[in-house]
Order: sequence, then C-alpha cells, then structure tokens
Amino acid sequence: MGASTILDEAEIRRAVTRIAHEILERNHGADAIVLVGIANRGDDLARRLAAEIERIEAVDVPVGALDITFYRDDIGMRSEAPEVHETRIPFDINDRTVVLVDDVLFTGRTIRSALDALMDFGRPTAIQLAVLVDRGHRELPIRADYVGKNVPTRKDEDVRVALLEMDGMDAVVVEGAAGTRGASGGEG
Repeated sequence: MGASTILDEAEIRRAVTRIAHEILERNHGADAIVLVGIANRGDDLARRLAAEIERIEAVDVPVGALDITFYRDDIGMRSEAPEVHETRIPFDINDRTVVLVDDVLFTGRTIRSALDALMDFGRPTAIQLAVLVDRGHRELPIRADYVGKNVPTRKDEDVRVALLEMDGMDAVVVEGAAGTRGASGGEG
C-alpha cells in the first residue's frame, strides 16, 4: 500500500502556532504552565511550542522531556528491547499546569503511561494534553485538549511523524499496513 502526506512542513508550523495560541488562551497566558514532551518526538514538539509561546508572549516556558519506557503496559510483551531515552524535568511541576506533548494520539496507552510517570515528579494543578495528530481508535478514555489535526485512520495503517530535529524533514504521513518502519509509529 502507498503512503499519503497529511501534513507538510508549513502545515505542521501552522498547527504548532495554533496550538500555542490555544494553550495561551485557555490558561490566560503562560505564567503557570510548563511543557513536558514525551520522548522522542513529543519533546521536539514541546520545544517548538515553547519557542512559539515565547515569540507570542515574551515568556520563557520551562520545557522537559519524559521517557515512559518502563511505565508502558506492554514492556514485557515486545520481542525487541525497549529504547530508553533521557527524562529531563529540571523544574518543579507542583502547583503548575503541565501541558503534556506528544506527536500522535492513538490508543491512549502511551498517554496513560506518561501520566503515571509524570506523577513521580510531583502533583501538578492540572495536566493538559497537546498532540500534533489524533488518529482515533482509543482503548482508554483519554482525549487531547489541543490537536493539530484529526486524521481518521484504519487500525492497520501507520501514522509516521518526521521532524526536522530527528529526521531531517517535517512531514506527517499515513502508510498502509505494508508500510515500513521509520519515524514515529503513532502507538500512543
């Protein structure tokens, strides 16, 4: 099966800008928020959102990265060894609104794992979720507060997010069941 591009570089940039504005509007500015991206591409998106918020509001928003590898409910079910990333949350999340950032929302299991991991760092006032793509097929009652694009997919399709920071380009592609592994697989 073929692949179709659903977001190009300009569309990703516009989605990030829109999400940044929505975060600022909902939270009445940026003073009480922190951004925490789920490694690997969620943290790149969180940094982009922080840069956009700083451009709009002239406020430096703290940005962290969260590795959820050992919080996943399928850790013992995978044949390959998990890829572990660094967790960096060099700020206090207590009494702050944490905007959790990921590239693709799918079943909701990645987000559930991220919520568990985040609670090890403190007790935020609220947790909000921002995703670049929501592809549906939820298995858990999780909903994003901010969505770059809703993309109806079949369960056997893959949504691949490529970001300049990791992949040398910006694009979101939907691949059929025979698609190859590459950028983000949209497991969350």
